[in-house]
Amino acid sequence: MGIDWVVPVCMLILFAIGVAFIYSSQTYNIDEIPLKNQFWVKQIIFFLFAGLPIYVFLSWIDYRIFLPYAHIIYLLSILLLVPLALKENFGIPVPFVDTRFNATRWIDLGFFSVQPSELAKIGTCIMAAALFARGDASGSGKSYKFWLKLGAVFFVPILLIYLQPDLGSTLVFFPMLFAMLYISKLSKRFFAAVFAVFALLASLLAADIYGYSSFLKRENLTALDSASQNAYGNSGALCLPLKDYQRNRILAFVAPDIADPRGLGVSWNQRQSLISVGTGGIFGKGLAEGTQAKLGYLPSSVAYNDFIFSVIAEESGFVGGLAVIFLLSVIVIYGCVRTAQITGDRFGQFMCIGIAAILMTHSLINVGMTMGVMPITGLPLPMLSYGGTFVLTCCILLGLVQSVYRHRKTCV
Repeated sequence: MGIDWVVPVCMLILFAIGVAFIYSSQTYNIDEIPLKNQFWVKQIIFFLFAGLPIYVFLSWIDYRIFLPYAHIIYLLSILLLVPLALKENFGIPVPFVDTRFNATRWIDLGFFSVQPSELAKIGTCIMAAALFARGDASGSGKSYKFWLKLGAVFFVPILLIYLQPDLGSTLVFFPMLFAMLYISKLSKRFFAAVFAVFALLASLLAADIYGYSSFLKRENLTALDSASQNAYGNSGALCLPLKDYQRNRILAFVAPDIADPRGLGVSWNQRQSLISVGTGGIFGKGLAEGTQAKLGYLPSSVAYNDFIFSVIAEESGFVGGLAVIFLLSVIVIYGCVRTAQITGDRFGQFMCIGIAAILMTHSLINVGMTMGVMPITGLPLPMLSYGGTFVLTCCILLGLVQSVYRHRKTCV
């Protein structure tokens, strides 16, 4: 049983890069913040004392011990989502549940905040892999129970996370499901039907955004004013169950002149991110020498997490940004996909593909939104963005992949 040293080395390099640029994003007022409260210090603590030990432990044990307990892991991850949805949508005062930035996504334990949506991705991936390992997706007749179970496994967390509301995190589940279905060798007709459903949903979303933009013009409202009241969502118009601030993110991407004509509102972050990426040049301005985050143009509330790639691109340039993308690609393709290919165990195979989809989706959307080719969704960048729960999530996912790699020779 060998160890795949490539993935942990890439992981450690990315975490080191992340810590360096999280520090850089705070240099504008670093002297005013106690050392223990600085984000780069917290990131090191999260990784060294929680993430890394969990990664080593999961790498050491045989991943197949999770197969008989997949439903328990899944249910526990789902139960953590329930109190968030209850407080956000019904106003039930649930202890320890924390609301920030008009969303209820955290469980505050005092010394540590947990974001259950991240844990739900892990639980769903393990449960779905177990279903594929035990069931038959390609058969007919007897497989209807499999499809019902699979649909429920994905629908429940998507619904509960959407109700927080957290549209960005719900998007991760669809590529995960599609990737698992793809390697299950279903017919081309099935994927044609999936594409048709996707096209229908995209058309409905386009119609909703068009209706929203028309509403703003008709009522002479700005996008920010509408979002503060959820005016379109509460207007009684025939529309999708979205919040107006979520519509603003999409509208700012497809029609920024309508959503934010002066560039001072909903499109501010993305415009400043484009300036960060564009001014970095080939080799960047140097660590802590960037101006966008330091001068506050790229807001301090997002520079160290959702827009960490903008800071990297400005201060390390095209070369630094490309190096980060390369390391992430190595982890996804060489680490996850290759491990899935060389294992003979269906549970390990589907789990690695699901993990690859999670990490790839986070990476593509995060990097894409910083460069203006994706709407802003709030998805962090794996191994680089600040966040305790997300650090643990990355370490758990990669620990499971390493476990599959190490124990692949004993697979049957």
